This record gives sequence, structure tokens and C-alpha cells, in this order.
Amino acid sequence: MDALAEAVVAGATGAELERLPLPDAYTAAHLRIEDVGCFTGFARGADTDVRKTIHVGTVPMPELAPNEVVVAVMASGINYNTVWSAMFEPIPTFTFLRQFARQDRWAARHDLPHHVVGSDAAGVIVRTGPGVRKWRVGDHVVVSPVYVDEEDPATHADGMLGAGQLAWGFETNFGGLAHYSVVRSSQLLPKPTHLTWEEAAANPLCAGTAYRMLVSDRGARMTQGDVVLIWGAAGGLGAYAVQLVRGGGGIPVGVVSSAEKAEYARRLGCHTVIDRAEIGLTGDAPADPATVGKRLGKRIRAAVGEDPHIVFEHVGRATFGVSVFVVRRGGTVVTCGSSSGYQHEFDNRYLWMRLKRVIGSHGANLHEQAAVGRLLSLGHLAPALSVTYPLAETAEAARLVQNNAHLGKVGVLALAASTGLGVTDPERRTRLPAG
Repeated sequence: MDALAEAVVAGATGAELERLPLPDAYTAAHLRIEDVGCFTGFARGADTDVRKTIHVGTVPMPELAPNEVVVAVMASGINYNTVWSAMFEPIPTFTFLRQFARQDRWAARHDLPHHVVGSDAAGVIVRTGPGVRKWRVGDHVVVSPVYVDEEDPATHADGMLGAGQLAWGFETNFGGLAHYSVVRSSQLLPKPTHLTWEEAAANPLCAGTAYRMLVSDRGARMTQGDVVLIWGAAGGLGAYAVQLVRGGGGIPVGVVSSAEKAEYARRLGCHTVIDRAEIGLTGDAPADPATVGKRLGKRIRAAVGEDPHIVFEHVGRATFGVSVFVVRRGGTVVTCGSSSGYQHEFDNRYLWMRLKRVIGSHGANLHEQAAVGRLLSLGHLAPALSVTYPLAETAEAARLVQNNAHLGKVGVLALAASTGLGVTDPERRTRLPAG
């Protein structure tokens, strides 16, 4: 560990951190351009094991742009976009970096033969660019995964609408699975004072995405009493969706893939939990989504008395046809991803003749992220962290997510020496337990 990192871990003041030099290089989980193509021709599974392509080692420290900060990362987390990156699906993320590099000289820094991945982080600011006004060295922060172009007019209506919007650590370099990360100041929010580093790092991507999908006026606009079907209710996105539905007066109905996940979803607050195997939905998309949808609809009506108003959809190909079928007349399917595949098939008669809606949702703007931070600080939302790995074992952590063998969020400790560190308001923590 370099001298600056040691000072961060020791709790040095901002003034002390400013006097120490940035290291020329740092440790990071990264992909290498020479590995691109190593999975070509192989089906998903053992032959696309992300442990083959995620490396942990030394990378050079980039130059800091005027509107950026360097964060000493105390903890990070695994999201499915890191799995996509490591499988080079749907295209190698080095393609994103090359495209971004054409923008200007600062973007050109990202086009490297290595890609530091990771779209969650909590840590300490150790450097600020000359254009940064609000933030200071020594501030404890969490990082939003949304990288926006402040000069795009659409950004000022909604950060997610700007053409220059990118997913940090996926479509940009210098991500959060590292000892240091370089981020724009427009990605920063204060770290909740009652949470540990790993708890704080677990929230931004998944909690923010779920909030926009369900609560924001740009998503499904869930209201009290809404029945919400949540696919993958025990996963990272689903664990926050269950809490948001329950906290907003809705009725969460979860779908999971094991008894262990069913119990976890119930603990989160699911009114009803259904195992995918019980409705004949295993593996890829069913040949007849309507048949599976009828079984699922029957189970939901038996439990809550009516069809779902909203379907929280992120699984993709394997479930999308069922989602369109099962949501009620006039209901909404809100979708943010496709972990089982991007090519969706559904019977459009159920969409058009029954006046249903499909809403595409992606990430969350900074205002929505701030709303999530407030819910965490109020104790109305809790981190969905279930297990934490050291940075050296990032590949193992990503493999757990790749195999869908996890509960909630999988955390990664970067500079933090152990779990349980980073709480600066223990009295609040006593009143607002994290889990």
C-alpha cells in the first residue's frame, strides 16, 4: 500500500492527505485487450468463466481532468455489467472506450489496453481538479455510476437522456474495483454516516436503478396498493425493489430460483414468493410464454386477489414474454436490463389489445440517487449486502454473480482492511440498523 493509501486508512485529515503525492500506479481489477475473443464460439457457462478474464494487478494512474476527483476506494461492489464486460458481451467494452476517446483529449485517456471495471464505490476524496467547487479532499463519498455530459441540453432535463451519458466503469475506464478511481464531481454524493464502507458501496447502482424504475416519475410511478411482480427478488436489483415497494405501500410479489432465495425475499418483505420451477420456468425463454404466464397469474391471484399492476423486469429473454402476458390490462412492464439475453420475444396482442405499457429504464440521475441516499439515511431503505470479498478475489466475486449463486449484493473491499469500518455516526446506526 502506498503512503497516501496508508494515510487514508489511518484516518488522516484532508490537509494531511493533500500533502502526500498521488502514486504513479495503483492496484485494480481490470480486463486486458489481449483477452478479447477468448470466449468466441463458446456457449455461456463453464466456457465463459469470468475468472479467466478479470485480472487484479498494477495499472498507471491517469491524469486528472479539471472537473474530476480521485477517490481512494474503500469498498466497491459487483454488478452484472462487470460480468458482461468480462464476457465481452454484447461487444467488448474496449469498443466503448475507443468511441469515447474521440470526444476530446480527456476522453482519450480512457482508450487503454486495460479496462478498470466496477460501477459502485465508496471512499475518500484525495485529489480534486481545479474546476471542482463543492467537494474537498478528505470528504467521504459514494459514487453514482452515471457519467453525464453537462454540456448536452438534454442532460439538464434528465441526466439519463443526454447523448453523452455513459455507465462509469463499464463504458468508461478507471472504475471502482480498485484502490483508486477517477470520477467526475457530478457523480458524487455524501456517504451515509451510519453505514460501513462496504454497506455504502453496495447501494448506488442497484438501489438507484430500482428507484427510477418504480418510484420516479420517469418510471412506473408505483402508488399505494399496487401489486408489483419482481423477477429475481433475491438479487441485487430485486432486493431493493422489494424494499421500495413495501415502503411505498405496494404489495411485492417475488419470483426466485431456490428455497434459500425465497426465504431471503420473505425477510426483505415480500408478501408472496414464487419459485420459478413451480411455474415451469427454468433455463431459457419458454416455448409458450402464455402457458407459463397463466400458471404465474393463477398463483398471484390466489395470493393477493388480482393481477400485477407493475412487473419489475430485468432478466430479459427468459422472462419478458411472460411479463407482458401476466401484467394486468393497462399495466406496466418496466425493464432495465437483460441478464439472460437481449433478444426478447412476446405476443404483441397482449400488449396492444390490453393497453399495456413497456417502459425502458436505465440507471438513475443524480437527483434520484440523492433521493435514495435520503431513504438510506432515514432508515427507510437498507443495504442489500450479503457477502464481501477482498479486492484480490474480485474474479471469484464476479463468478458468483455470473452463476446467479448470490443473495442481494456482493461487496468487494478495496483499501478497507476489514468489514465494519467507516461508520462516523454510531448513534444513528444504533437507531437505524443497516440490515
